[in-house]
Amino acid sequence: MKQWLATAFLVILLGLVIFTTLSEKDVGEQQKSSANQEAGIFAPNAPDGIKVGEQAPDFSLKTLNGETVQLSDYRGKKVFLNYWATWCPPCRDEMPEMQAFHEDYGDEVVILAVNGTGTEKKIEDVDQFVKDGGYTFPILLDEELKINQTYQILSIPTTYFIGTDGVIQEPRIVGPMTYEMMEKKKDALK
Repeated sequence: MKQWLATAFLVILLGLVIFTTLSEKDVGEQQKSSANQEAGIFAPNAPDGIKVGEQAPDFSLKTLNGETVQLSDYRGKKVFLNYWATWCPPCRDEMPEMQAFHEDYGDEVVILAVNGTGTEKKIEDVDQFVKDGGYTFPILLDEELKINQTYQILSIPTTYFIGTDGVIQEPRIVGPMTYEMMEKKKDALK
């Protein structure tokens, strides 16, 4: 009888351990999924966009100042191509980090912040946001969302890392970047 009770106790204990492990895994996956959604990651089966090793597609956009800029103008420089919008909380969170990085490393890396202007209520909102934040890196306006389509951006912020050769050299980041992440990407680019 004692042996039967000990065996039953061990089976129940093993069952509890398995149940607890599986429950923690489910909670962890839910938390990860929730964190990804907050970071702007929504589509796990989405296209990968432009891949590492591919030439970054050239484009021409106007800046907030009305100048026309082409990506190819920056050939020979390291470029962070960041896609964002004023209504996006993770985008708003990373902008001060990008400004600090720009102030420290602007001579080594160009940040091109492409605003999804076609999703904004009005262009004046973008201008006011940039002025209020004191952002000094180039802000480009994607009024027709062409860059969004070309680079297959499904969630924002999304950042591509382009080397001096005009090639995507590092995996894109979907979600907000930190200063430390930007430093690592800067060091990895050639």
